[in-house]
Amino acid sequence: MIVSVQITLYAIHCRRKHCFLNEAYWLRNRKSGNAQLRASFRFCFIFEIRGLTTMNTDFTFTIKRVGFNENYHPADSTRLTTNFANLARGECRQENLRNTLKMMNNRFNDLAHWDNPNGDRYSVEVEIISADVDIEGHGNAFPVIEMLKTTIVDHQNNKRIDGMVGNSFSSYVRDYDFSVLLLEHGKNQAIFSAPENFGDLHGKLFHHLIHSRPYQEQFQKSPVICLSVSSSKTYHRTENHHPILGVEYQQDEYSLTDAYFKKMGLQVRYFMPANSVAPFAFYFEGDLLSDYTNLELISAISTMETFQKIYRPEIYNANSVAGKCYQPSLKYLDYSLTQIVYDREERSQLAVKQGKFTEEQFIKPYQHILEQWAESYAV
Repeated sequence: MIVSVQITLYAIHCRRKHCFLNEAYWLRNRKSGNAQLRASFRFCFIFEIRGLTTMNTDFTFTIKRVGFNENYHPADSTRLTTNFANLARGECRQENLRNTLKMMNNRFNDLAHWDNPNGDRYSVEVEIISADVDIEGHGNAFPVIEMLKTTIVDHQNNKRIDGMVGNSFSSYVRDYDFSVLLLEHGKNQAIFSAPENFGDLHGKLFHHLIHSRPYQEQFQKSPVICLSVSSSKTYHRTENHHPILGVEYQQDEYSLTDAYFKKMGLQVRYFMPANSVAPFAFYFEGDLLSDYTNLELISAISTMETFQKIYRPEIYNANSVAGKCYQPSLKYLDYSLTQIVYDREERSQLAVKQGKFTEEQFIKPYQHILEQWAESYAV
């Protein structure tokens, strides 16, 4: 029985490598009187099976943390379109960062208003969490995912409280999927569709990261990612109201982003907090309403509403509030700009460059290994 299992695995591996040696040939010669031939087969078989197993399991993650403050400078590996990195460039970089943090603090105190008569009890500190993956274990790491981690400072009680992990979401592989793979697939197609298995690799890399030892040694909870709702979908207000997240919206069909995040093992709910003008999409594992404290949820809202007001003012800094039936639009003209200065056109162009960079430095060099790993990894 053991021999037959070994032969099957070896034959599979040989076919993948286009090897002419097959199980029938092995069977004919395994009892050969040629000791050297038998030893050669045994050595080759053991070596190949071990190689196949190692290839499927031994991705190594390294997690780094960098403070996001007015002195922040983006690392060389950081995507320049990332919410935080994009602000830290140019002549206005320090003023941009200072104003962004002030907006976060003001919004946090607005939502955490109890026992906070002067609206200054709390401030929010933000760290950038960068996860690099080493595919072959040779020290050649690639930056796959960046998120944010908040810490809440309670100045009244002189306490530091863990906030939310996640918030923003940055991924080179996502750039490749949306700005290279999806665009190539859509050429000469009359009806839009996503490629087969679109987002599978990215979803499994993310799932593997948040269930890895390096992540779980540093963070006690799964991330919650807070993004803009889709401009291609219509959202309907419900009667459900959460004391922090606000009124819930629903829609009948997943957007492409919703489906993409589902492959990361995340479900989605849409809420519009008090004094916001549009709902947000919250992506999470588990139970969004019971797994996280009020202050954790507020830290996510205050952080991401600030970024969305800067980058999507047509939706999140509009001069009117979303109604019972709401379709967001980036062509909406009645909105206000923040005091944050950045180049919106450059930001959109960089996504394609970053996708090409990922293709050249990560997807193509490790394509065979990544495909084999993704086939064997179950979310």
